[in-house]
Amino acid sequence: MEFCEKLKELRKERALTQEQLAEALYVSRTAVSKWESGRGYPSIDSLREISRFFSVTVDELISPDEIVTAAQADKRFLANRLTLLTCGILDILPALLLFVPVFGDKGLAVPVSLPALASVNEVVRVAFLAAVCGTVLCGLGEVAVSSLDRPAWGKALLIAGLVLASACVALFIVSRQPYAGIVCFALLLAKGVVLARRASA
Repeated sequence: MEFCEKLKELRKERALTQEQLAEALYVSRTAVSKWESGRGYPSIDSLREISRFFSVTVDELISPDEIVTAAQADKRFLANRLTLLTCGILDILPALLLFVPVFGDKGLAVPVSLPALASVNEVVRVAFLAAVCGTVLCGLGEVAVSSLDRPAWGKALLIAGLVLASACVALFIVSRQPYAGIVCFALLLAKGVVLARRASA
């Protein structure tokens, strides 16, 4: 008998709903549903809690093959979470362009921050702000989703972050703002390294 069937059987023996079991184990009802449908395995900590709650050994709950599968799934989840979190932080860092003076203002001898930039027309300045704010919002989304088990959301946000970061680089280079372009390019390059390492792992 597989883990999903054993868990369902143990829960029904105690006349518990999935929600009641989830509350007892301090997990979401969705997690219990996922385990019982065979779409995933609990973490090692959750597995220990389940064995304690039902007064059975971990060996009685899950076979050695299932333990290996669960460990691999847990490792993949943690690696994806770390990648998403790192990329999210890298996408949040362009917010520094709002405060750090890296833009060349033609009328002034000193560099200025993005909000103080006066030498470009309003449309270009709004495009700068939109690109930076869009990238930062995407980064905040990546950080928020990194703690959830939502791979489709994470992938969509990673792609959006890459597109927005690339747009920032292109926009700053084309508009002859080399320092801002270099900052964004360095962040995009770091993100590329993180994604390449994740893909090769």
